[in-house]
Amino acid sequence: MNIAICLKQVPGTTAVKIDPQTNTLVRQGIESVMNPFDAYALEEGVRLREKQGGRVTAITMGPPQAEAMLRQAISLGADDAILLSDRAFAGADTLATAYTLAAAIRKLGQCDLVICGRQTIDGDTGQVGPEMAEMLDLPFVSYVSRIEEIAGGHMRAQRMIEEGHESVEMPLPAVITVTKEINTPRLPSLRGIARSKSAQVPVWTAQELGVDTGKVGLAGSATRVVKIFFPQRERKGEVLQGEAEAQVECLLGKLKSGGLI
Repeated sequence: MNIAICLKQVPGTTAVKIDPQTNTLVRQGIESVMNPFDAYALEEGVRLREKQGGRVTAITMGPPQAEAMLRQAISLGADDAILLSDRAFAGADTLATAYTLAAAIRKLGQCDLVICGRQTIDGDTGQVGPEMAEMLDLPFVSYVSRIEEIAGGHMRAQRMIEEGHESVEMPLPAVITVTKEINTPRLPSLRGIARSKSAQVPVWTAQELGVDTGKVGLAGSATRVVKIFFPQRERKGEVLQGEAEAQVECLLGKLKSGGLI
């Protein structure tokens, strides 16, 4: 069973800064980590490989330094890793990102299952998985919390919904996004760490993917960030003086004048 895992590097801190000129995250000087939800996707892919056989390929789109995260994925059990890196990919929104990842999965060839985390903690949209499934013309199920069975070219999975869970069956190949309830990610093994250091991580550019450069990166993005800002928080306090009864009357008066009561 050949499985592709889509990963993303995200800022490893909540103290992010915004470039006022480009309205994008300032990533220089900020530690980057594997998106936490993607760790569950990787773990599930490795577990399926251990049961079903086949290969697990980790894929990410990002700058050259994203190679470190792919080597981490290899140390955690991925068989192969591919970095999609090209200046043309910069500034991509979810649509352009999904287009690029879909092209990479087509280039991989036979792929029985594509697994993504439910969302990333920086963009937090959860859109790349379903958009990619649409571009690949594959069945899609979101919020998968357990894979119940894979047999006869079909997969039965349990997905989370507001009212609880539901069981869904779909043909393979397919695309799914998983929640953190699906498993507990493992720690890297010494053998995995050693293999990750010597592994070859090929870099695929826009030319090697054969994509339309008008559909990747900023040029292919259907959305534009007009403005990003942090809300200004103003806190004002007042200490009421006098006897308790007078304080209560004063407080009630202020609440009434403010339209709170």
